Amino acid sequence: MGEKISLLFPDQTLNFKTLSDITIHDIGMDVIVKKLSTLENERIYIMNVMKMMAADPFNAGYRADVFDDIYKNKKMRDTLLKLFDRINFLREFGSFKRDHEHEPGVWDLLHRLEEIRDYIECIEAIHACLAETDIHSEGLNRLRDYVNHIYEDNALDALKKDIKDLKANTGNLKSVTVGINLNERFEATDLGVISINSKPFSKSHIVSHFIDKVTGDSINKDADWDGSYRFDEFTIKGKITNDKDFVIPAFSPLALMSLRHIPEGEESERGITNYMDEVAGRLLSKTVRHLREVLGKYAMLAITDITDLMPEFIYYIRWAEFIEKLSEKGFLFCKPEICKEADTSLAMDAKGVYNLKLIENGGISFSDIVLNSLRFTDDLWLYILTGANRGGKTTITQAIGQLYFLAQGGIYVPGISFSYRPVDAIYTHFPADEDKTLDLGRLGEECKRFKDMYDNATKDSLFLLNETFSTTSFEEGFFIAKDCIKAILQKGIRTIYNTHMHKLAYDIDEINADASKFKAASLIVLNQGSERSYSIKVAPPEGMSYANDIAKRYGVTFDMLTEGK
Repeated sequence: MGEKISLLFPDQTLNFKTLSDITIHDIGMDVIVKKLSTLENERIYIMNVMKMMAADPFNAGYRADVFDDIYKNKKMRDTLLKLFDRINFLREFGSFKRDHEHEPGVWDLLHRLEEIRDYIECIEAIHACLAETDIHSEGLNRLRDYVNHIYEDNALDALKKDIKDLKANTGNLKSVTVGINLNERFEATDLGVISINSKPFSKSHIVSHFIDKVTGDSINKDADWDGSYRFDEFTIKGKITNDKDFVIPAFSPLALMSLRHIPEGEESERGITNYMDEVAGRLLSKTVRHLREVLGKYAMLAITDITDLMPEFIYYIRWAEFIEKLSEKGFLFCKPEICKEADTSLAMDAKGVYNLKLIENGGISFSDIVLNSLRFTDDLWLYILTGANRGGKTTITQAIGQLYFLAQGGIYVPGISFSYRPVDAIYTHFPADEDKTLDLGRLGEECKRFKDMYDNATKDSLFLLNETFSTTSFEEGFFIAKDCIKAILQKGIRTIYNTHMHKLAYDIDEINADASKFKAASLIVLNQGSERSYSIKVAPPEGMSYANDIAKRYGVTFDMLTEGK
């Protein structure tokens, strides 16, 4: 069982590309991920996982199957969340992750016993949880086999027995008797341990006798003991306090609480608790040695493997909770599927999909959303998307990016069905902020960004272009865009190009004449008179719909300008 179990990264050798924050923002997923959790560290982890993309069908399918199991088994999710609350300190604060250059004292070792005990209980609980759940994914079945191996391993029983025995042994450590040597001014000069006791101090035992002696008429003349105690001396070098004018009364409670052992020539102080730790370690030397042997043998027994899975489970659980709430409100989601290898010409088949940002602010029902369908095939590899202003071109462009982003994270996607071939990265080219174009100018900035994208992209990448090269004159933008489209087709990059340059769509045949395997197509947002349909269709561009729309919006058609004159 040497293989590390992961629910997100089944192939530890797989190389990933990391999406930029700009791309995440452009497709609108930064806002969505923020809604998944109130805890910043969870949101950061989820986003960091989803930013990592690889065009690997196995990885994507593996994640989708794990999420499907977790989503469908709410009882398992709830049980695991409770367990994670119990073992969270093992991952965040557990002593097994500390620096072990120094020898841990008895108190540290006893604390680690508690950690191991909690770990065993959690292994048993996870074992029971997975055994009772109907799971189908390779990831969770791997985990179930791994937990079964640990659970059924004789070493676990031996560990439980060792912990029980050690707890019985060290559990008798209830108090330590301390002796203090005094100088002629009744200042503490030496501190030593007399005995280690199985009972706590009380007035009826040694403390009572001691206090009676030192506060009464009779004071012992020497420090001889009757043989039942052992004096283990530690000399306190230097002053007890930093205040030269302050002397702690020798027998006050403050003296016992504040004594410090300050090694000569060192700046650091060691508190009385650490001193007692060292004393207890000496007096329990055999037990401590055995304790260290036990923890040395078992402390790393798959603890990191199990606890490292906690954030992976949280990743899936937070998405499951989010989608579950939306599904209860009537929104439609589906499990993404990998395209069948037999159909090499099909790279995406999305049916009835929509943009998650439509439901971002609430106040909208599923019946208000227009569903759209789109395919990537060899003949429909690059879409030139045109249509009226505010007709939904950016919305559908974002939606395609969201589909890949969610699917490759293993998460259900918004829609009726979605099959696809994974991409190695998503590249977006949306209008830049004004302050980012000052040095190069708008056109120069756009050209530089596109060149960087193109150089880094492969045939397995996805391009989402939004009004690219529209900031200059039509003639300049058109010729640059046309050359870029031809280059994209030659490299074989799946692309949605949302643009107002309708002439690009009119020249589809000319563009495709120079293409080899992959072709471009015209995609339009349908108009229904003055109403926006938000529906898309593969069809030639609808004339000058954009110009007419703008003209009507600002009242500059001939009829509007001359009305009543």
